[in-house]
Amino acid sequence: MSEESPSSVSFSDFSLNDRLLEAIEGLGFETPTPIQAQAIPFLQQGRDLIGQAQTGTGKTAAFGLPLLGQIDTSRRNTQALILAPTRELAIQVARALKQFAAKMPGLLVTPIYGGQEYGTQLKALRKGSHIVVGTPGRVMDHIRRGSLKLDGLKTMVLDEADEMLSMGFVEDIEWVLGHCPDERQTILFSATMPSRIRSIAKKYMQDPQQVIIEKRTSAATTIRQRHWVVAGLNKLDALSRILEAETLDAVLIFVRTKASTVVLAEQLAERHLKAAALHGDMPQSMREHTVKRLERGQVDLLVATDVAARGLDIERFSHVVNYDMPGDPEAYVHRIGRTGRAGRVGNAISFVVPRERYLLRGIERITKQPIEAMKLPSADQLNRKRITDFKQSINQIVTEGELDPFIGILRELCEEESLDPLEMAAALAQKAQGKVPLLVRDIVVPTRKPDRPRSGSARPQRVRPEQGMARYRLAVGLDQGAMPSHIVGAIANSSGLQGRHIGRITINQDHSLVDLPEGMPNEIFQLLKKIRVCQIPMDLSLVSDKSTTPDRKSFGPKNHAKRTAFDPKSRSHQKTRNHKRRVAGKR
Repeated sequence: MSEESPSSVSFSDFSLNDRLLEAIEGLGFETPTPIQAQAIPFLQQGRDLIGQAQTGTGKTAAFGLPLLGQIDTSRRNTQALILAPTRELAIQVARALKQFAAKMPGLLVTPIYGGQEYGTQLKALRKGSHIVVGTPGRVMDHIRRGSLKLDGLKTMVLDEADEMLSMGFVEDIEWVLGHCPDERQTILFSATMPSRIRSIAKKYMQDPQQVIIEKRTSAATTIRQRHWVVAGLNKLDALSRILEAETLDAVLIFVRTKASTVVLAEQLAERHLKAAALHGDMPQSMREHTVKRLERGQVDLLVATDVAARGLDIERFSHVVNYDMPGDPEAYVHRIGRTGRAGRVGNAISFVVPRERYLLRGIERITKQPIEAMKLPSADQLNRKRITDFKQSINQIVTEGELDPFIGILRELCEEESLDPLEMAAALAQKAQGKVPLLVRDIVVPTRKPDRPRSGSARPQRVRPEQGMARYRLAVGLDQGAMPSHIVGAIANSSGLQGRHIGRITINQDHSLVDLPEGMPNEIFQLLKKIRVCQIPMDLSLVSDKSTTPDRKSFGPKNHAKRTAFDPKSRSHQKTRNHKRRVAGKR
């Protein structure tokens, strides 16, 4: 079916009771979305339904409004069960249903999910929750316990069925469906329809009506989309500049991995920014606390993965930053759709490593929307802003502060030490500023010039490592924003190697070279391969004198014997000495 719905359709055209209409009007709902306009009439007839639509198209209201209209609040039993793939989505759906039912006193909605204590859920279920929204595993636990009884179930909803499939919940879904009454209405929503989902629909649904809404492959026109090609500065410094220069409220920052959320949030916090991480391994209570802090304004920057950000519906997000690029256009559209909501203007900024430019072109081609290139704020722009802010803060203190006690002290100091008042004021400002410099400097982006011998001249000689040193290649360079300090810090912090033992560092466009002491233990070598510089694994490899290919044969007992800078008490060093003793004994 088409994504377009007649503009003349309104919620009052559906047979919804007055209390529901009053609630959704209070929420600002005016015109049904395409999935709502097409699905609600079929669901009100009691028919099974398969809805294919993307996240964020209004599916919760599509099944929630007709479902609420069928609840008999005089009966204290579970009449509707909704399965969701994640805790975040279960909480979001339950919250939305409670908002829709705000004018329906006595109607109880309970979310149940892993990570929340059983006591709270058991207490709610004993009261007779009319609608239960839960993740498959926790729903199964309550069914087995007998705390969730489905004998009075009227409606079963599978929300984001393809996500549950990808997360390995198919057998759990079928187990729950097998414990539901045969006489029920079954509703299935999914962004895609893989064969396994179709087989479940065929097995457990009765002549379902299908509603298909075309994929959303374009972002809202209220979102300004920009990208910055990573060069010169590393991502963290670039992000700091953007956050300082932009006018913003709250920012959602997407990274690829759970570990990256924690690292980046800590790095931002060290720069005195109110940042927090959100990832799947956090206890549920901490996740909920983080979201509440964001809603209250106690956190301004939320660093999250795609999975952890599911279910976030917060209007505060003025900006979405793709710190790590998403893998496909749909994920991109879904990410940036969290800004520019409720008619507001939003901003989406993507950091694009040069090798990821194909992703950017693919997104522009699929969405048919250009993503403008942006320049980082210059040092001059930032300095003008900092100076303006500094002047305003001084004026505010002069206007509102109680300065009389200080004026007397400073006047005495000027007379006693023959100080110039301006110099004294500058000294006080410097003390207040602390170690953070007031002004910033522009970074000169070096460009790589290939070594090409002139005609008739000898080829330039390669500078060999010093005696006792070996040369290693790192898979990060100027394109990734690598700087010598980043490389030294990563190696020293991970290997225990002191900075004075780290030799020559050469940063090229797409890789870097570093000289380290010969005889690196294999376990340290393997560790350094995984350590990240500028959020990218350095993928360390040894470069031989004769070629640029790694010389893996150099790692072994003979090389270990040459070690001087690495810890001689390490287990690898002990093995080397034992090996030598065994060889000497055989002789």
